[in-house]
Amino acid sequence: MKRFVLCVTGASGVCYAKRLFDCLKSNAELHVIVSERGAELLNLELGLKASYFTGENVTAYKNSRINTSVASGSFPVDAVIVIPASMGTIGRIASGVSETLIERVADVTLKEKRKLIVVPRETPFSTIHLKNLITLDQAGALIMPASPGFYQEQKSMDDLIDFMVARIMDQIGVAQELMPPYKS
Repeated sequence: MKRFVLCVTGASGVCYAKRLFDCLKSNAELHVIVSERGAELLNLELGLKASYFTGENVTAYKNSRINTSVASGSFPVDAVIVIPASMGTIGRIASGVSETLIERVADVTLKEKRKLIVVPRETPFSTIHLKNLITLDQAGALIMPASPGFYQEQKSMDDLIDFMVARIMDQIGVAQELMPPYKS
């Protein structure tokens, strides 16, 4: 069973995190960290509490508790996904600041040369945002802006969310049936 860390930060777009969680919870070991602002946005955007992220193969962590096994290089994971990724979190990860569990897990993931996927949901990007994203890319992170495509004839908001989640699942090596491969 694959092991993933799902980090939900204080950027709009928590619908992506929820859908990815729903797709992975039955066939992966999940470790979930929701920032304080991420919890606020879960409630604001979806009417959910952070306690939504529970299940048989799920372990939830407080973002304020840095001293946990998931923050150690000796805790192997297949991927860490920061979704949505706030620009503040991106900036702190890019500068190596680890004041929260999310930042520490991302820092360790880069240090260990493991897969870190960052899903920013912001527009427009400032020069500072772009520099931080370039820094993360150069450190080995995969940057996947929440920018769904429109060539699959999506008919609903859920279809647009599924587009992004399918792309992420492809990147972490999990079979998905949300979105078929592009055909011309």
